[in-house]
Amino acid sequence: MTPILTTLLCFENLLKPILWAEPGPVIIWKKPVTIWCQGTLEAQEYRLDKEGNSMLRHMLKTLESENKAKFSIPSMMWEHAGRYHCYYQSPAGWSEPSDPLELVVTAYSRPSLSALPSPVVTSGVNVTLRCASRLGLGRFTLIEEGDHRLSWTLDSHQHNHGKFQALFPVGPLTFSNRGTFRCYGYENNTPYVWSEPSDPLQLLVSGVSRKPSLLTLQGPVVAPGENLTLQCGSDVGYIRYALYKEGGDGLPQRPGQQSQAGLSQASFTLNPVRGSHGGQYRCYGAHNVSSKWSAPSDPLDILITGQIPDRPSLSVQLGPTVASGEKVTLLCQSWGPMFTFLLAKEGAAHPPLRLRSTYRAQQYQAEFPMSPVTSAHAGTYRCYGSRSSDPYLLSHSSEPLELVVSEATETLNPAQNKSDSKTAPHLQDYTVENLIRMGIAGLVLVFLGILLFEAQQSQRSPTRCSQEVNSREDNAPFRVVEPWEQI
Repeated sequence: MTPILTTLLCFENLLKPILWAEPGPVIIWKKPVTIWCQGTLEAQEYRLDKEGNSMLRHMLKTLESENKAKFSIPSMMWEHAGRYHCYYQSPAGWSEPSDPLELVVTAYSRPSLSALPSPVVTSGVNVTLRCASRLGLGRFTLIEEGDHRLSWTLDSHQHNHGKFQALFPVGPLTFSNRGTFRCYGYENNTPYVWSEPSDPLQLLVSGVSRKPSLLTLQGPVVAPGENLTLQCGSDVGYIRYALYKEGGDGLPQRPGQQSQAGLSQASFTLNPVRGSHGGQYRCYGAHNVSSKWSAPSDPLDILITGQIPDRPSLSVQLGPTVASGEKVTLLCQSWGPMFTFLLAKEGAAHPPLRLRSTYRAQQYQAEFPMSPVTSAHAGTYRCYGSRSSDPYLLSHSSEPLELVVSEATETLNPAQNKSDSKTAPHLQDYTVENLIRMGIAGLVLVFLGILLFEAQQSQRSPTRCSQEVNSREDNAPFRVVEPWEQI
């Protein structure tokens, strides 16, 4: 009994070894990994055991002048995954086992990780992280990266869209929560064979400092393959900015560039543009690395054309040339089904107008009224169609329509400034009517002149008669016949 007690005492006095893996415990399939076991300087030999139906044991040699040993795996395979312990032997005997090391190999395609309702929240709010995959994986593990690596594991359940998912509640969040998360999935019968890691997801806690502005120099409507740059800026002087797309998982960040005018801004480039870039964007600013984020900017919609094969047509009532103050309607039509139509003006700072379509005369259409028209409405217009499944993916562009606003009505009659002023064709009709009226007036004047001439002639006739009577009285007798003498 005494020797046994002595051995137990020696066993308890030895320090427990430390076991770890480089580059980490989760290894991509066929990538190398090194397992390290660290004991004491008195260690003479190390042993590495892998749990399983049959215990695998590797005897390791101690490195010269060091208190650790290593075991290298040049190509990580499924059979290498599992749970490991290590021991070391010293003159006092064998040490107790190290804490377990769970070595995982990734083999399945990666799941998706998203935040509900959004990865951007205010302080004190809870958020739910959703890990999902189309593979029938039985469990999901969520890992928070950082100095103190944390992990949570939940059973999956099938979502109504056919995906398997697990929901991890996180919160309430504070301004110090700046962790980056990834998730993995695996089958129940192979707990050490995981999927590839999801894309990283960083949670952003926004504050109440003044919101920055978000704009694009190219305009909100872009075609696939083009370059697109979003600029986030503020006069507050933020030193870094973050861009968030609604429904997206990533939060790319850029340092702020200070300008001579006291403004700061950061550019986010999306090259080349793809259909997945369509959506609603907001940006945030921060004064330094440890501070809270600002309030979100106003939303900016990015619309991608050419994602629907149909091409609508664009027309204008009364023709493309209209007078200032006129009521004008632009008509966008499509033979293919459209849920909404958008009207965009080249070079305009405001977003496109969007109207829900109606079905009329076997076509889908929308009418965009402009009343009253001013010189600011002049320009080149195009229209697009969209479906209800994704309002940010548009059809091909219609042919361009150039709207010309004329000031002719105001020149002819400056006092008239009514919404029902006449258009150019109406002005031509009035010109013909004026010519006809002037012709009739001329004929009347000629007729009146003839009548006046005849009147003058009739006034001159009695004078001549009196002259003739006087001449007869001088030369021969002339008797005036009385009326009764004619009987």
